[in-house]
Amino acid sequence: MTGVHDPLEGLTASGTIRTGARRENIADPYSDLLDAAVRQIADAAPDASVYLYGSVATGTARAPGSDVDLLTVGLPPDTAASLAGSLSSHAARLSRGVEIAAATEADSAGHSDEAYGNRVFLHHYCVRLSGPEIDQSATPFPGDQRAARGFNGDVGRHLERWRARASDSSSSSSSSTGLLGRLAARKTLLAVAGLVSVHDSTWTTDRTRAAKRWGEVHADLADGLGELLDWAVQTPAESSDAIHDRVNRHLATTIEQIVEQFDDAIGLWAPDSAERE
Repeated sequence: MTGVHDPLEGLTASGTIRTGARRENIADPYSDLLDAAVRQIADAAPDASVYLYGSVATGTARAPGSDVDLLTVGLPPDTAASLAGSLSSHAARLSRGVEIAAATEADSAGHSDEAYGNRVFLHHYCVRLSGPEIDQSATPFPGDQRAARGFNGDVGRHLERWRARASDSSSSSSSSTGLLGRLAARKTLLAVAGLVSVHDSTWTTDRTRAAKRWGEVHADLADGLGELLDWAVQTPAESSDAIHDRVNRHLATTIEQIVEQFDDAIGLWAPDSAERE
């Protein structure tokens, strides 16, 4: 997503999460596109809820390079994918694309780390556009260890999946391995943001800020974090063998160390937590 990171993200004086995701911050040029998205989603699933998140929700989007990120609750995944493609084709001059995630109410229910993280995300990072309010939390959430774990405590599970994909000879092309590197970098740096948040008693999801700060705290990781940050912005474009070697090296060094640090300082999801991609 291209845009300026939310300058309002942080902690309030009372230690709760603060972001700039507000309806009044949505720029006028996106209104027609969002109205069309709401209408089409309502036609497909009348009881679905529609939320906007990301740079458009915080007013930091930069047309036409920013994505329009929507989260739906109650819309079938195949319908979400179809509508996203249709809306993207009509919004090329305004956005890089429309992404529509499909969730269920169960994703935010219960006491698991994942459900807690989903409630935090809905409350602080999403603007409801239509449909029933899924998040029933009356008060803001603290920006603390529990919130950081809810957001990224699945990084250990991701590491195991990344390793399996990297060792799969049937998916070792340059493009697929480069994409794996980008996905691993983006998720790992979000976990780093959680580490920075807890270490510095702050709150951030800014990958750039997190990589720089954690490289100061752990100088031995600075170079590896810098390379992951480059990957997070742009998929590595090298020969298949070169990318494969670099991805595997980071999985065994920088990324593994981040997962271990996250487990020690914040904690990974409990074994019975539902998985989330």
